[in-house]
Amino acid sequence: MIEEGAADGIDLSGMPVAIASHYSDDEPGSPWTWILYLDERASSEQRRALEQIFTGQLGGDAKRHFPWAWKSSDLVAVRPVEIEVNHTRRRQLLRIRDRVSVRIRARYDGGETVTCVIPGHERAGEELIADQLLVEDGPLAFSYRGVCGYGSTFDYAG
Repeated sequence: MIEEGAADGIDLSGMPVAIASHYSDDEPGSPWTWILYLDERASSEQRRALEQIFTGQLGGDAKRHFPWAWKSSDLVAVRPVEIEVNHTRRRQLLRIRDRVSVRIRARYDGGETVTCVIPGHERAGEELIADQLLVEDGPLAFSYRGVCGYGSTFDYAG
Protein backbone atom coordinates (compact mmCIF):
# COMPACT_ATOMS: atom_id res chain seq x y z
CA MET A 1 0.00 0.00 0.00
CA ILE A 2 1.48 3.32 -0.99
CA GLU A 3 0.96 5.59 2.01
CA GLU A 4 1.91 8.75 0.17
CA GLY A 5 3.68 9.66 -3.00
CA ALA A 6 3.50 10.79 -6.58
CA ALA A 7 5.26 10.18 -9.88
CA ASP A 8 5.50 12.95 -12.45
CA GLY A 9 2.77 14.84 -10.59
CA ILE A 10 0.38 11.85 -10.51
CA ASP A 11 -0.82 11.15 -6.97
CA LEU A 12 -0.32 7.49 -5.99
CA SER A 13 -1.32 7.79 -2.33
CA GLY A 14 -3.50 4.94 -1.09
CA MET A 15 -2.82 2.71 -4.10
CA PRO A 16 -2.27 -0.99 -3.37
CA VAL A 17 0.26 -2.84 -5.54
CA ALA A 18 1.18 -6.52 -5.39
CA ILE A 19 3.70 -8.80 -7.05
CA ALA A 20 3.66 -12.58 -7.33
CA SER A 21 7.05 -13.96 -8.23
CA HIS A 22 9.20 -17.03 -8.44
CA TYR A 23 12.91 -17.57 -8.84
CA SER A 24 15.30 -20.39 -8.12
CA ASP A 25 18.93 -20.10 -7.12
CA ASP A 26 19.38 -23.44 -8.88
CA GLU A 27 18.75 -21.82 -12.27
CA PRO A 28 21.75 -20.04 -13.85
CA GLY A 29 21.40 -16.33 -13.05
CA SER A 30 18.29 -17.11 -10.94
CA PRO A 31 15.90 -15.24 -13.28
CA TRP A 32 12.59 -13.97 -11.89
CA THR A 33 9.17 -14.84 -13.28
CA TRP A 34 6.66 -12.30 -12.03
CA ILE A 35 3.24 -10.74 -12.35
CA LEU A 36 2.47 -7.16 -11.36
CA TYR A 37 -0.99 -6.50 -9.90
CA LEU A 38 -2.32 -2.94 -9.92
CA ASP A 39 -5.54 -1.79 -8.29
CA GLU A 40 -8.41 -1.78 -10.78
CA ARG A 41 -9.72 1.46 -9.21
CA ALA A 42 -6.57 3.32 -10.25
CA SER A 43 -6.78 5.64 -13.24
CA SER A 44 -4.91 4.68 -16.40
CA GLU A 45 -2.32 7.38 -15.55
CA GLN A 46 -1.81 5.93 -12.06
CA ARG A 47 -1.48 2.39 -13.43
CA ARG A 48 1.04 3.53 -16.04
CA ALA A 49 3.11 5.34 -13.39
CA LEU A 50 3.02 2.34 -11.03
CA GLU A 51 4.03 -0.03 -13.82
CA GLN A 52 6.97 2.21 -14.72
CA ILE A 53 8.07 2.37 -11.07
CA PHE A 54 7.81 -1.35 -10.30
CA THR A 55 9.39 -2.50 -13.58
CA GLY A 56 12.30 -0.11 -13.04
CA GLN A 57 11.54 1.96 -16.16
CA LEU A 58 11.66 5.17 -14.10
CA GLY A 59 15.06 4.21 -12.65
CA GLY A 60 15.70 5.53 -9.17
CA ASP A 61 15.69 3.14 -6.23
CA ALA A 62 13.98 0.37 -8.22
CA LYS A 63 17.29 -0.62 -9.79
CA ARG A 64 18.73 -1.01 -6.28
CA HIS A 65 15.75 -2.54 -4.46
CA PHE A 66 13.76 -4.63 -6.96
CA PRO A 67 15.66 -7.74 -8.12
CA TRP A 68 13.16 -8.30 -10.95
CA ALA A 69 14.23 -4.86 -12.27
CA TRP A 70 18.00 -5.38 -12.11
CA LYS A 71 18.25 -9.13 -12.78
CA SER A 72 17.13 -11.25 -15.68
CA SER A 73 13.35 -11.56 -15.46
CA ASP A 74 10.17 -12.44 -17.30
CA LEU A 75 7.24 -10.13 -16.60
CA VAL A 76 4.32 -12.44 -17.40
CA ALA A 77 1.54 -9.87 -17.05
CA VAL A 78 0.47 -6.54 -15.61
CA ARG A 79 -3.06 -7.02 -14.31
CA PRO A 80 -5.56 -4.39 -13.12
CA VAL A 81 -7.39 -6.34 -10.39
CA GLU A 82 -9.31 -5.99 -7.17
CA ILE A 83 -6.72 -5.98 -4.38
CA GLU A 84 -7.71 -6.45 -0.75
CA VAL A 85 -5.05 -5.50 1.79
CA ASN A 86 -5.17 -5.50 5.58
CA HIS A 87 -2.07 -4.40 7.48
CA THR A 88 -3.26 -5.37 10.98
CA ARG A 89 -0.03 -6.29 12.74
CA ARG A 90 0.62 -10.05 12.78
CA ARG A 91 -2.65 -10.67 10.99
CA GLN A 92 -1.75 -9.18 7.63
CA LEU A 93 -3.81 -10.22 4.62
CA LEU A 94 -3.42 -9.84 0.87
CA ARG A 95 -6.07 -11.16 -1.48
CA ILE A 96 -6.19 -10.80 -5.23
CA ARG A 97 -9.45 -12.40 -6.24
CA ASP A 98 -9.08 -15.84 -7.82
CA ARG A 99 -5.30 -15.46 -8.11
CA VAL A 100 -3.40 -14.78 -4.85
CA SER A 101 -4.05 -15.20 -1.15
CA VAL A 102 -1.60 -14.48 1.69
CA ARG A 103 -2.58 -14.69 5.36
CA ILE A 104 -0.18 -14.10 8.24
CA ARG A 105 -0.73 -16.23 11.34
CA ALA A 106 1.78 -14.96 13.92
CA ARG A 107 5.24 -13.63 14.62
CA TYR A 108 8.14 -16.01 14.00
CA ASP A 109 9.95 -16.57 17.31
CA GLY A 110 13.02 -18.44 16.01
CA GLY A 111 16.50 -17.15 16.78
CA GLU A 112 17.80 -17.09 13.22
CA THR A 113 17.34 -14.18 10.85
CA VAL A 114 15.71 -14.76 7.48
CA THR A 115 16.28 -12.08 4.84
CA CYS A 116 16.91 -11.52 1.14
CA VAL A 117 16.96 -8.73 -1.42
CA ILE A 118 13.20 -8.06 -1.37
CA PRO A 119 12.36 -4.41 -0.55
CA GLY A 120 12.09 -3.71 3.17
CA HIS A 121 14.62 -6.24 4.40
CA GLU A 122 17.17 -3.54 5.11
CA ARG A 123 14.62 -1.74 7.33
CA ALA A 124 13.19 -2.51 10.74
CA GLY A 125 10.44 -5.09 10.50
CA GLU A 126 9.47 -8.46 11.86
CA GLU A 127 9.64 -12.04 10.73
CA LEU A 128 6.23 -13.66 10.45
CA ILE A 129 4.61 -17.00 9.76
CA ALA A 130 2.37 -17.22 6.71
CA ASP A 131 -0.70 -19.32 7.44
CA GLN A 132 -1.37 -19.38 3.71
CA LEU A 133 0.63 -18.34 0.65
CA LEU A 134 -1.29 -19.31 -2.47
CA VAL A 135 -0.66 -18.18 -6.05
CA GLU A 136 -2.65 -19.56 -8.99
CA ASP A 137 -2.03 -17.38 -12.01
CA GLY A 138 -0.79 -18.89 -15.27
CA PRO A 139 2.84 -20.02 -15.00
CA LEU A 140 2.92 -19.03 -11.32
CA ALA A 141 1.17 -21.73 -9.35
CA PHE A 142 2.29 -22.68 -5.84
CA SER A 143 0.95 -23.02 -2.33
CA TYR A 144 2.68 -23.00 1.07
CA ARG A 145 1.59 -23.07 4.70
CA GLY A 146 3.63 -22.27 7.79
CA VAL A 147 6.52 -20.62 5.95
CA CYS A 148 8.40 -17.53 7.04
CA GLY A 149 7.39 -14.11 5.83
CA TYR A 150 8.60 -10.60 6.53
CA GLY A 151 6.59 -7.48 7.34
CA SER A 152 8.11 -4.04 6.87
CA THR A 153 7.76 -0.71 5.14
CA PHE A 154 10.04 0.45 2.37
CA ASP A 155 10.86 3.80 0.87
CA TYR A 156 11.18 4.36 -2.87
CA ALA A 157 12.60 7.47 -4.48
CA GLY A 158 12.90 7.88 -8.21
